[in-house]
Amino acid sequence: MMSLFLKNRQAKPVGPRLNQWKDPQGEQAMKQTSLGRAARRRSLAHWTGVVMSAASGALFTVLCVDYSGPALQQLLEIKAITVDGLQHLDKQQVLDLAKVKPGAPLHHIVTTVIQDRIEAHPWVKAAEVSRAPLHELRISVKERKPAVIVRSDAQNFLCDEDGYVLTKLGQLDDEQLPLVTGVDLHGLLQRTESARHAVVSGVELARVIGQSFEGRLHVLADNPSNLVALVQGMRFQFGDEALKEQWDRFRRVKPTLKARHLDGQGRGVSEVDLRYENRIIVREGG
Repeated sequence: MMSLFLKNRQAKPVGPRLNQWKDPQGEQAMKQTSLGRAARRRSLAHWTGVVMSAASGALFTVLCVDYSGPALQQLLEIKAITVDGLQHLDKQQVLDLAKVKPGAPLHHIVTTVIQDRIEAHPWVKAAEVSRAPLHELRISVKERKPAVIVRSDAQNFLCDEDGYVLTKLGQLDDEQLPLVTGVDLHGLLQRTESARHAVVSGVELARVIGQSFEGRLHVLADNPSNLVALVQGMRFQFGDEALKEQWDRFRRVKPTLKARHLDGQGRGVSEVDLRYENRIIVREGG
């Protein structure tokens, strides 16, 4: 049996010996080449994923804007505009100045720009603009108040206590307000310091003299260093000193003067000169 088994096994064919020696450096070079190719494939796959993700995000954003844009605009649009503090102006005038209408995007509103537009109106002393959740724009206005009539070049101008021209009256007048004359027209319109000082002084004299005398006050402001106030037929001259201090000096001596000297009748007092420190000059008139 064993012999038969051995006989049946075929012997390997005899031939030339194969050269089975391997180069280690060649194998290492092949491995490095294979690793480089794999790394390039992974890098390409990574950047392909990045590009696809960015494209998908951009597409998603565009779709969101397209579909949610109208809804977002409705959520942030102005639906109400409130205006307070008005006396002379009306709401529509303020809205015309602001150039804002309901339906405008609330987040597009630049409050400082609107404020400057409103404050450019001569009757507006200050304005405040603010947003209120969710759809309201609030405008608060502080108006200038008429305080004096300034007559220059045969024209009347309505001014406030700070010397700002509110409107041109022409030949119209308001006898309930004090009158200031002698102010340069160009200086009045350009708001020069000298013109403004003359108007402000007229308002101050009307305030202090009005505590002692009734009737309309007329201030001659031709010479800012020597203002003259006319009231009830009497003439008061003021110098460079503070107007209130000069008037207080007169009030302290007023009780010592006879009543007939201050009623503007007969040979009463016609002029009081307050330009000199620590003394008052009283002149009588016929």
